[in-house]
Amino acid sequence: MDLGQLEVFCAVADELHFGRAAERLHLAQPYLSRTVRALETDLGAPLFERTTRRVELTPAGQALLEPATAMLRMAARARAEVEAAQRGDSGRVRLSFAGPSSQTMVARLARAVRERHRRIELAVRPGRYGPIAVRELLEHTTDLAIARFEHPPLGVRSRAVGRERVVLVAPSDHPAANAESVSLAELREAPFVTLPEAFGSAVRAMFVASCHAAGFSPEIVQTAPDTWTCVALVAAGVGLHLTTDSALEQLTLDGMRVVQLADPLPAMYVYLLWRDEDADPALERVLELSTEALPTVT
Repeated sequence: MDLGQLEVFCAVADELHFGRAAERLHLAQPYLSRTVRALETDLGAPLFERTTRRVELTPAGQALLEPATAMLRMAARARAEVEAAQRGDSGRVRLSFAGPSSQTMVARLARAVRERHRRIELAVRPGRYGPIAVRELLEHTTDLAIARFEHPPLGVRSRAVGRERVVLVAPSDHPAANAESVSLAELREAPFVTLPEAFGSAVRAMFVASCHAAGFSPEIVQTAPDTWTCVALVAAGVGLHLTTDSALEQLTLDGMRVVQLADPLPAMYVYLLWRDEDADPALERVLELSTEALPTVT
């Protein structure tokens, strides 16, 4: 029993006439009749009662009609799904990003995908910072990433989609909170809250390197897994925190102040990253949409 036989059977069952079924399927009637006989032989039961005046389903034919129709419907759906995936109209694209600093960009891209390609699933994977995002791309455990670097990372394709400033977050009662700006050298004795070093955050790495260039090592009193928690610890008076201005746009800053750096750190660029020569059609569609949702910056 194959799909071709079931298609012939369903056409005859619908028309109850071998000639009309043959015309409908664009088949020669003798071939259609042989197909029905072969199916009957395979199943070991007659499917139609044939007379010179009429064709009717036997009890066995009636029993076959519903599952045969369902099988043909499933086969048609499977074919449509394969064709859609081949065109890039459906599929799954795994997008990694860090945290609140990327929320607006993730939302803009997700909205564009939903509006233009509803059958593409954009599976988001937060908590991935620069080097980790690149590694997961190269290991094929993710397909697309939004990550921050001073310069385009090696080994993957990239496009700059944001340019950000690094700023200081301080508790409202901290001496630095009332300053128009503050230099890193003035903070050599201050406690800091940062992301863990193992996360590979480009902002954290830039902060530590800049402190060393200013002649001191920062006193990191606590680490936290994301910017939300870091800022909460700042509000609790645990320490100061350096992050990007875009990250703070997504957060409530009650009990805190954002302070500019008198000796600004280099600009931090946000990159959209993907593997070189990735042939996934769904990813190609998302990348096409990204040029509108996340325009290139210089």
